[in-house]
Amino acid sequence: MKYIETDRLILRSWRPEDLPLFAAINKDERVMRYFPATLTDEQTESFYNRIQAEFDRVGWGLYAVELKSDGIFIGYVGLHGIGFDADFTPGVEIGWRLAADYHNQGLATEAAEGVLKMAKKSGLNKLYSFTAKPNLPSERVMQKIGMTKIGEFEHPDLSVGSPLRTHVLYAIDL
Repeated sequence: MKYIETDRLILRSWRPEDLPLFAAINKDERVMRYFPATLTDEQTESFYNRIQAEFDRVGWGLYAVELKSDGIFIGYVGLHGIGFDADFTPGVEIGWRLAADYHNQGLATEAAEGVLKMAKKSGLNKLYSFTAKPNLPSERVMQKIGMTKIGEFEHPDLSVGSPLRTHVLYAIDL
């Protein structure tokens, strides 16, 4: 099912044939450099199943992103229930992960803008986005889509001393 269409992208339901490409993205150290580790095939499959379950449960989630020009799956952009306890949870985040070959082309921003338009119609009141403090490219996407930095926090799932533990936190009212 197609959910969102932008100038260059289609955000749609996931297909089983996306899984090997998703696994390759999650194994790519360039993509995962701001995460604690790359993902194994099993971890990717588990994540894929959680994405599908969220769609079934709430009707939205992390949308598969494909290029309009050739139909190639390039990653995800969408909404996700925040899965840890913090002073801003429970809440819904807007997030993205694209294959490295598609970074720095404005694609994450374009897709995220489409997701924001859809989210405004979904009944959600506020979205958050966060990333490890060193992840300036992702933080720039947050800024470009009109989010406001509301602080920083120590991610509870990352160990003390991890260079990725401190996260920037952005929000936008819908």
